[in-house]
Amino acid sequence: MTGTQTSKKIRVRELILCSLFAALIAAGAFIKIPIPVVPFTLQFLFTTLAGLLIGPIWGLVSVCVYLALGLIGIPIFAQGGGFGYVLQPSFGYLIGFAVGTFLTGLIAHRVPNPSYKRLFAACFSGLGVVYAFGMAYYWVISNYYLGEPLGLWPLFLWCFLLAVPGDIALCALSAVLGKRLIPILNKPSVSPDAS
Repeated sequence: MTGTQTSKKIRVRELILCSLFAALIAAGAFIKIPIPVVPFTLQFLFTTLAGLLIGPIWGLVSVCVYLALGLIGIPIFAQGGGFGYVLQPSFGYLIGFAVGTFLTGLIAHRVPNPSYKRLFAACFSGLGVVYAFGMAYYWVISNYYLGEPLGLWPLFLWCFLLAVPGDIALCALSAVLGKRLIPILNKPSVSPDAS
């Protein structure tokens, strides 16, 4: 098999995985536990796994595809879709998913077979980014667009303390799944005509 054929095969595989993760993230928006302010969904699980399993670039692309589909009007966000969704206070978490996925993939993919320590560091770094973007955006939209002043303590309580325990559990699950699946995805495929 020539280098060009190998490159094309890898590109097709990455595109398929990228599409799969965009679909999983969309599905994750509908698997939710209603809690006040920001509903708990499985989107974080799938965005984190995208970074761990397909790397920073393709993971970021999969989240951006999901965001683009939602912003053009397909109701795949937790509370609908359309360009007006950028004015929802919770939209910052979606931005955070993109940046967090990139960071998670960047940390995890510095070595071919990351340890649990590296995977946990990658997942929790991504989680920190998601909440940083999410809380900052929520505060700005609430205070300056909706005209509903929100103090720092209520922001911390509603947008972090009540929401983060489930996401910590998803970080642990992502690290365990990543440790099992990364070696499988990194295994070179054997071509039938390579004999």
